[in-house]
Amino acid sequence: MLNITDNKLNQKVDLMQYKAAQKVFPRRYYKYFNRFLLTFAIICLIVLFLPWTQNVIGEGYLTTLTPDQRPQTIQSPIPGRIEKWYVREGDFVQKGDTILHISEIKNEYFDPNLVERTGQQIRAKEMAVTSYQEKVKALNTQITALTNERSLKLEQARNKLIQSKLKVQSDSIDLEAANTNIIIAQRQYDRVVQLESEGLKAVTDVEEKRLKLQEAQAKLISQENKLLASKNDVINARVEINRIEAEYTDKISKARSDMFTAQSNQFDSEAQVTKLENEYTNYSIRNDMYYIRAPRSGYINRAVQGGVGEAFKEGDALVGIMPAKYDMAVETYVKPLDLPLMHLGEKVRIQFDGWPAIVFSGWPNLSYGTYGGVVVAVETFISENGKYRVLLAPDPEDHPWPKELRVGSGANTIALLEDVPIWFELWRQLNGFPPNYYQPDQEEMAKTEKK
Repeated sequence: MLNITDNKLNQKVDLMQYKAAQKVFPRRYYKYFNRFLLTFAIICLIVLFLPWTQNVIGEGYLTTLTPDQRPQTIQSPIPGRIEKWYVREGDFVQKGDTILHISEIKNEYFDPNLVERTGQQIRAKEMAVTSYQEKVKALNTQITALTNERSLKLEQARNKLIQSKLKVQSDSIDLEAANTNIIIAQRQYDRVVQLESEGLKAVTDVEEKRLKLQEAQAKLISQENKLLASKNDVINARVEINRIEAEYTDKISKARSDMFTAQSNQFDSEAQVTKLENEYTNYSIRNDMYYIRAPRSGYINRAVQGGVGEAFKEGDALVGIMPAKYDMAVETYVKPLDLPLMHLGEKVRIQFDGWPAIVFSGWPNLSYGTYGGVVVAVETFISENGKYRVLLAPDPEDHPWPKELRVGSGANTIALLEDVPIWFELWRQLNGFPPNYYQPDQEEMAKTEKK
């Protein structure tokens, strides 16, 4: 065997006397073996031309079809301290059932009568608003009265001004008459003096005319004084009109200023009432938040915050709940290379963890234990794991999914594409090419969307 010597063992020793040599060396062994190789080659050649369904394989897990049916945690919108638990993990709760009771940890909410006292403040401020409203009404009435009184006073002063002007006219006429009288008296006096110098009149007549002239002069001066007094009355009437306007303008302005101040206080009080009502509503709602209730019917999964007396911040998760009614779906992930091959309404085969299955990815009809699914959503942004998320719903044309499935369990998916020969699929796999670009039938897609 090692060719150490030229002596041939089979030439010196007859190996056919041994049973092992008798079974191995006969020529019929090569005949059967060649037939086997030929048959195997023919079968392999035939198999290479058998149809093979291209597919996209993904891994995922069970979830719910809609976001509102998925497991969730219950948070408290306010910080607090756990006082009492009303449920245990695994309990079923109806919507609105009390899960736990919490208490306050902020000192501004410690007062147990905070809501009632806020209500008292609201009523007091409402009374203040009413008082300011009545004050505004009284000031409006006062302004109306002052306006009417100013109108009457001004009318009275204007009448007096007219009277003064008429008196000025009368005194002016009297002054003209007095001027006329003094001219006449002067002429008569001059005539009497001339006649007395001619001896035709007596001295007494001259003295009488002189007396009348002096009386006329005195009356003229008196009439001038009256005219000046009448003119002065006109000026005084005008001054009185201006005084009345200034006086009542000041009074009305002061009343309006008081009214605006009262209105400002009224609006400020109304704003405070609104603020207090807002606080009253907030306090009332906050009191209701001391009891954490179930947002929907479901099962209590896990208490995130345990014990009694443990404090937490607002927004911290307190307990997890799983809705009682939900529609199952599969959340699977595919490679970016396979994303263009995924379409809405695409048929997918699913293998659930824990369910026995015999899977032939290229021959779906020969697979056993897989369930049908339909693509209902394809994510357009890559996930953290470097793949794209695809959501699958149960195929209504296939047999239903097992009722024992639970959200969160694993699932393997096989999206079925075109049928190609096996030799083509081997050639594609060896070269690392993607599957054939697949476009589903538009009519079938339209029917799927209508359903």
